[in-house]
Amino acid sequence: MSGAVLQVEGLHKAFGGVQAVADVSFAVSAGEMLALVGPNGAGKSTCFNMLNGQLAPDHGIVRLDGRDIVGLRPSAIWRLGVGRTFQITATFASLSVRENVQMALYSHAGRLRSLLSRFGTAYRAEADGLLQQVGMLDQADRTCGVLAYGDLKRVELAMALANQPRLLLMDEPTAGMAPRERVALMELAAGLARKRAIAVLFTEHDMDVVFSQADRIIVLDRGQLIAGGTPEEVRANPAVRAVYLGGTH
Repeated sequence: MSGAVLQVEGLHKAFGGVQAVADVSFAVSAGEMLALVGPNGAGKSTCFNMLNGQLAPDHGIVRLDGRDIVGLRPSAIWRLGVGRTFQITATFASLSVRENVQMALYSHAGRLRSLLSRFGTAYRAEADGLLQQVGMLDQADRTCGVLAYGDLKRVELAMALANQPRLLLMDEPTAGMAPRERVALMELAAGLARKRAIAVLFTEHDMDVVFSQADRIIVLDRGQLIAGGTPEEVRANPAVRAVYLGGTH
């Protein structure tokens, strides 16, 4: 795909004799919401972990803005502009909402070692700007340990935006959320992606969220891509209906 932010070519990963990901190729463009879906054990998490450096592929190429990033550490990939949110929120419960975002900003600037016991005013304005974007500025002084789960997901999104990402990886972003909160979070992510020209790759089990928010969908089964296209094309694909949708959508 010409002009793609992320290009994945021939990705393979095996664990012992089990082929977790086999010859997977796809691309994501700036401002695009691409959903990676499939049944449990399809290889989605393995694929994600190879994209941000937590796992090394056995074979294949991962390019960010044309640069091959295979072999780089997760921290180096993050600083190149790859943000990530996780299925289980990764915030510091004892820190305030603002301090969690300040921590991410310190990390992006390579200044964590200079951080002692207090955050002070460093990156405060930047943190508040990110919290404003995700609708959490009014809770900036609350500790994350007292927040509702949906609000924690918004804080995590603000932290993921701290490195001004070109690519945002969202792994089960709505897990544990109420149905209304799921739609609201993904509408927020989609709006930010289009406004800031961020390429977004997300995994999601809630197919209502996938079909309503994704620009395109790719489907994994047993480590292999079996389908890809618009939501309408994927919904109508017989192979997808057989292995994943079960004829219910």
